[in-house]
Amino acid sequence: MTPIVFHFDVISPYAYLAFEHWPEALVGCSYVVEYRPVLFAGLLKAHGHKGPAEIEPKREWTFRQIDWLARKLGLSTMRIPVPHPFNPLTLLRLSLACGPAGRMPNRRIVEALMRHVWQAEGADPNEPARLATLRASLAPERDPDGLEVKAELRALTDAAVARGVFGVPTFEALGRLYWGLDALPMLRDDLLATQAA
Repeated sequence: MTPIVFHFDVISPYAYLAFEHWPEALVGCSYVVEYRPVLFAGLLKAHGHKGPAEIEPKREWTFRQIDWLARKLGLSTMRIPVPHPFNPLTLLRLSLACGPAGRMPNRRIVEALMRHVWQAEGADPNEPARLATLRASLAPERDPDGLEVKAELRALTDAAVARGVFGVPTFEALGRLYWGLDALPMLRDDLLATQAA
């Protein structure tokens, strides 16, 4: 099986779409996924970029395209949260706190976080009662607000920048980076070619 690292931030609608879509997009490939949370804002800062939601015409285009892509991919339950952008730190730290130090979150945890953000009828992802319910359902092993978890997320973001990751979602496989939802067909072709060799 080919290892794939999925660099993600729950703030990204494209990361959510990629998360939901890739099992279908990579049918026929043999792979195992490691989920690595990173702070998208940290990537943007490191590379001197603004996020799509920070540029009004791009924000409008992004949300229109996301709506179309969600319908095209059969994800009719997807809803853009209000507010957006929002601060994803609490959710990213929670993903890491659900396991011991150094262990990345599994698909079940990432799914719970992604759906908390993107399938909640536009609700605020950081609304305290909703966050408390999510946290109780995931039962983290460590304190999401503890220094250890905060340092771990910073280190993962710094490591992603050092590897050349500049946006989310980014798939890392076969010694290469594949950026964005639209990179999945390219990743599939490369996986099939390598696995057939």
